[in-house]
Amino acid sequence: MGDIVTLTTEEYQDLIDARDHALAMRDVAGGMPLLTEAETLALVEAPYPLAFWRRYRNLSQARLAEAVAISQPYLAQLETGKRVGDVLLYAKLAKVLAVRIEDLVDTAEVHNLAGKGVLRPKGRE
Repeated sequence: MGDIVTLTTEEYQDLIDARDHALAMRDVAGGMPLLTEAETLALVEAPYPLAFWRRYRNLSQARLAEAVAISQPYLAQLETGKRVGDVLLYAKLAKVLAVRIEDLVDTAEVHNLAGKGVLRPKGRE
């Protein structure tokens, strides 16, 4: 069994911040886009990020739907949170949009529901 380490809250937060920074730098190095301040605000304010990333990549609903082999109405429902999709669908969407699956669905959803095969789109409550 490993050693037990005691950290102050500040030290723990510094470790979390360093991890988040390292993950962000990995994403940028891997081609993740750098957003402008206006784009970041639009993403944060978007009820569901799928539509933001589709527009960011200059794709119509019809073109993205075709790329992932679903209907345009189904994609429209995913973009508004009215429908859910399976893990493979979100993986395809993430690949076409060149983002991580976690950028489209809540991270907790990925870990909790991945075994069940259904994911809810990331959105604001």
